[in-house]
Amino acid sequence: MALLPVSDAKTRLLARAAPIKVMEKVPLAQAAGRVLALGVAAKLTQPPFDSSAMDGYALFAADAPVAGSELTVIGSAAAGHAFGGRLGRGETVRIFTGAPVPEGADTILIQEDAEKIGENRIRTTFDVAAGRHIRPRGQDFAEGETVLKAGLLLDFSHLTVAAAMNHPDLPVYRKPVVAVLATGDELIQPGGNPAPAQIIASNTFGIATLVRENGGEVLDLGIAPDRQDAIEKAISMARLAGADILVTLGGASVGDHDLVQSTLKSVGMELDFWRIAMRPGKPLMVGSLDGMHVLGLPGNPVASMVTGMLFLEPLLRRLAGLPERRREVQGVTANALKPNDQRQDYLRSKLTRNDKGQLVADANPKQDSSMMKIFAHADGLIVRPPHAPELTAGEPCPILLIRPFE
Repeated sequence: MALLPVSDAKTRLLARAAPIKVMEKVPLAQAAGRVLALGVAAKLTQPPFDSSAMDGYALFAADAPVAGSELTVIGSAAAGHAFGGRLGRGETVRIFTGAPVPEGADTILIQEDAEKIGENRIRTTFDVAAGRHIRPRGQDFAEGETVLKAGLLLDFSHLTVAAAMNHPDLPVYRKPVVAVLATGDELIQPGGNPAPAQIIASNTFGIATLVRENGGEVLDLGIAPDRQDAIEKAISMARLAGADILVTLGGASVGDHDLVQSTLKSVGMELDFWRIAMRPGKPLMVGSLDGMHVLGLPGNPVASMVTGMLFLEPLLRRLAGLPERRREVQGVTANALKPNDQRQDYLRSKLTRNDKGQLVADANPKQDSSMMKIFAHADGLIVRPPHAPELTAGEPCPILLIRPFE
């Protein structure tokens, strides 16, 4: 099978993906980052009464036609504590921000514009006008008004208004469930004591974090040894759990010890494609099993992380109904780069900015796909398209950001 270009592989992968439309209700405190499934209407009017926007005095504007008018203070009103009576002519109520405006008052004189002239008397030192410093009832929203529309990606501002509308929970779309299966006799969990031929399993933790960062829930299937029955058991667990995506780590090639692809085929997986024209990450496998997306990522850690960014992330975001994450930016290379072959390269690089404000990518001279430390310290990946010509230092190049860079 010929190597598939990266762009073609991504297009084919996403063509089979549609947003999950299963709805669930979650507490307000857990709704951040979720996609709203239904429009949300206010259960009450906000503010529920005419309220004061300032600390000062509530009065009838006609009682203070000019600065120097005198009024009698007959009570006070604070947030949560309304004045129970009604103002008469020439009377005022000491009022504080958020308090209901007393009946009979139509303006607020701020406290800086009032002079105390006795125990219960004030004199105005500034002209007043009706309606000043009053927040009218319903100024923000009215009961029954649909304030939040379906499809919103909920953030802190949406949750604030949802709470004010008296909603303790919100209807959101279910998160995609991603089953993650590491494979290989050589792998043991972190904290263990590896035998001479064993290594610590690391890919699961990076991929699981990528899943959570992009709106998914993780079902960790652990590590399956290189045995068909063990891999079949893990696949069965993913199917029984109703996983939307099964991600396998390693073993997707066709060597004597690479049993993932053959086992998946034996239980009914339809293979769409595998082997991508990219470096790192050539042995990527994509298929489907009874409606579950199957994504076989390479076993080498860096290849697994890069293909996770390029393929798992957009697939997850499509299923979750989230907007596509834009990682690619433009910059310049700090070093000369050799002409490229038929595979698209992703070169781990440190980023800086030059005096023109351009991103400058300094590619590490070591790019082996097993070297996790270099990936962890890199800020981005220089993208070298297939058959790209030689670049000299300072020439433009596309960069895939690993993390935000200011």
